[in-house]
Amino acid sequence: MPEYKAPLRDMRFLLHEVFDIADHYRRTGYPEVGAEDVDAVLSEGAKFCEEVIAPLNASGDAEGCHWEGGKVTTPKGYREAYAAYREAQWGSISSDPEYGGQGLPQSLELFFNEMAVTASTSFRLASGLSMGAVHVLEQHGTDAQKRTYLPKLISSEWTGTMCLTEPHAGSDVGILTTSATPDGDDAYRIQGTKIFITYGEHDLADNIVHLVLARLPDAARGAKGISLFLVPKFLPGPDGSPGEPNGVHCASIEHKLGIHGSPTCVLNFDNAKGFLVGPPHGGLRCMFTMMNYARIDVGMHGLGQAERAFQGSVAYARERLQFRAPDGPVLPDKRADPIIVHPDVRRMLLTQKAVSEGCRALSYLAAMQLDVEHRHEDADARQAGGELLAFLIPITKGMLTEAGFEAANSGIQVFGGYGYIRETGMDQYMRDCRITSIYEGTNAIQANDLLGRKVLGSDGALLRRFGALIDELCDATQGNSQVAPLSKQLRAVNADWQALALRIGGRVADSKAELGAAAFDFLMYSGYTALGYLWLRMGHVAATRLAEGAADRAFYEAKIKTARFYFARLLPRTAAHSAAIDSGADNLLALAESDFIL
Repeated sequence: MPEYKAPLRDMRFLLHEVFDIADHYRRTGYPEVGAEDVDAVLSEGAKFCEEVIAPLNASGDAEGCHWEGGKVTTPKGYREAYAAYREAQWGSISSDPEYGGQGLPQSLELFFNEMAVTASTSFRLASGLSMGAVHVLEQHGTDAQKRTYLPKLISSEWTGTMCLTEPHAGSDVGILTTSATPDGDDAYRIQGTKIFITYGEHDLADNIVHLVLARLPDAARGAKGISLFLVPKFLPGPDGSPGEPNGVHCASIEHKLGIHGSPTCVLNFDNAKGFLVGPPHGGLRCMFTMMNYARIDVGMHGLGQAERAFQGSVAYARERLQFRAPDGPVLPDKRADPIIVHPDVRRMLLTQKAVSEGCRALSYLAAMQLDVEHRHEDADARQAGGELLAFLIPITKGMLTEAGFEAANSGIQVFGGYGYIRETGMDQYMRDCRITSIYEGTNAIQANDLLGRKVLGSDGALLRRFGALIDELCDATQGNSQVAPLSKQLRAVNADWQALALRIGGRVADSKAELGAAAFDFLMYSGYTALGYLWLRMGHVAATRLAEGAADRAFYEAKIKTARFYFARLLPRTAAHSAAIDSGADNLLALAESDFIL
């Protein structure tokens, strides 16, 4: 069973050498957070994730969760690990100090989250939703709600959920029917059923705080008529401790393809007492407070499975002996050579490596924009950071989850027949990764958001700004002989990207169907281009370090070689996506509905 080791060398390379995280924190209102502090969080976080969380990954998957009489029991070891998580205060990194948080940057919290979700996605999901609830209440809760709930959520004594989906209303939340009836004293009675609620019921904490989307009696139809309510499992008593049970019942848990250690619940709200969060009919706007953070976080779930699969694949490929190397024996005293010598195995390993390291860079770039948007010392920089964040979010969520699944799938292939056997653990990474392209907004939703709202909705302004960053980097690197050919290639892809958006815009003006037909391929084109930007940036830094005589030559040389692989083998995928887009919507819509019936 592959073990997890946090990729600290790569994380530090990105944070200190590529992004200069200490200077970033100085400019975003955290001058007290220096490089040493970042390294301390990474080191301690890595130790906790490797020693406490990671051992639960396989066992939690094998055991799963248990439901009986409305109660859910998590897998063996989860309660003890969660108690250790709570004691170490890992859930309080970026929260408001007024309510017990540490007041550190959101990006630093996400860097820790990457390690936690890679160690065990199922376990990490318990705390992930709690962080989302904290963010919503910090910005939209009343003073009384903050005093009552934030200290408990931030300390991880209580956990939080997000209750959107209903049996008839998946991504289309505008048709949900859960109702909220006024009940005096600023309270409401919530009636309805929610499904797919992550950690909607469990045995890790004393209370669960549900954030529930529901309709007031006078609500308009559609998304504009949705309000947000806070509905605790137990109503807090006078001293703040859990009091009488509320009308929230877990009817069942789902039997899923993956993330078995995470209970995904059907919740019935039966005349449950709830409290309005934010303005009436403003529920989606309040809920979207947490979406940027949540979508980066979900992207990191995809990254985590790619990293896990890569680590397992490399270890196996170095040990498994099969056939001889193409140009003669590497281990003549053995019956065969390790499979890592074979070109097709190298193709898969390098794809996993390029995806993992490139997607990590993309997620860090997006996470840092959260700091810029909220805390930068300059107002114009805050606005620019927010706009860059808005552009990067759908690309980050979409690309990391799609590429992560490919990397996890390749992990099974590297192991061959053994990868298909559950005892090796490689199947879990693929199964756990599969959900990531579905939740927190399916990747089709991300694609439509990117193309429809962020690109065409801004008349191309956001795309041109990111394109300008690419051209600036190409200008800065064209004199670096190690990466100059990559710079030239990326400049051409960037120009094609800009022209592609214009062509789509022209077709969408004639038919709205063209947007949906182009959106996913445009998302993937954008993802590969964004990773190209970051691989050129990483390759340039690595080449500069080598020219300066850096001691860790093998690390920097590997970066340059991986960048060259990415540009040779993965970035050209943009051409296929471009061709698919230019084929238009007709080939998708020409077949009559009846022709799909056998």
